[in-house]
Amino acid sequence: MILSKSNLSALAENRHSTPHDLLGMHSVDSGVVVRALLPEARSVVAVPLNGTGSAIPLRRLGKTGVFEGQSSEVDEVYPYEFDIHWANGKRWRTRDPYSFAPTISKGDLFPFGQGDERRIYDKLGAHPKKIDGVHGTGFSVWAPNARRVSVKGDFNHWRGDAYPMRCLGDSGVWELFIPNIGEGVHYKFDLLTAGGEVCEKTDPFGFFFETAPDNAAIVWNPRKFDWQDHDWMAARANAVPLREPMSIYELHLGSWRRKSGTESLSC
Repeated sequence: MILSKSNLSALAENRHSTPHDLLGMHSVDSGVVVRALLPEARSVVAVPLNGTGSAIPLRRLGKTGVFEGQSSEVDEVYPYEFDIHWANGKRWRTRDPYSFAPTISKGDLFPFGQGDERRIYDKLGAHPKKIDGVHGTGFSVWAPNARRVSVKGDFNHWRGDAYPMRCLGDSGVWELFIPNIGEGVHYKFDLLTAGGEVCEKTDPFGFFFETAPDNAAIVWNPRKFDWQDHDWMAARANAVPLREPMSIYELHLGSWRRKSGTESLSC
């Protein structure tokens, strides 16, 4: 085992704040090492794509859900996917979520940190996208005081220990791209607070939700909506706002602090 006992414990106990530092494929002195966090897997093999490397069987580390494998045949990271046999007998081939670069750049986060971001909903929340030819969904949430954040949903049996997210520097934003997840998937965020409490939150930047009293967010792409307001938009260009009727909306911010599963994610 290359992984240290302290890092193994942090991954297994779901309290590591930078899982991409350990999971995925990494170069080491004697070649490459691959790690996966798959609590419900029976066996895992890293299979190279485009003939760029060799298949690497991963072995379970103790009684944890962490798997690790090593190869000395190559010394550089290469594209791969996981061949997973699950405990229920099913078998999957999928790209590794921890093999992708962040979907949000430092440039994206700069105006947010300056308090000058006007379209933060384009970055936070759940956004179906295609990265390196792979379809999936990028999840991101602002939780500056959390010690660990995971995304869970009907795609992983609502397990909070299966998909820990990475914290992007000191921005307080947590992010993860998960392949093969698209519209219609239900999800929530699982947080470890600064006080050591584990809590479940819905996505404040979600575009679609379950019907109350359920509150899971649903992955959705609102940009595909076919707007039919072209005439109204054209007329608005010639309107005089100060002489037009006005609607005022109100939000009681205190309601987001209730213990209802929908309060602020900055706890």
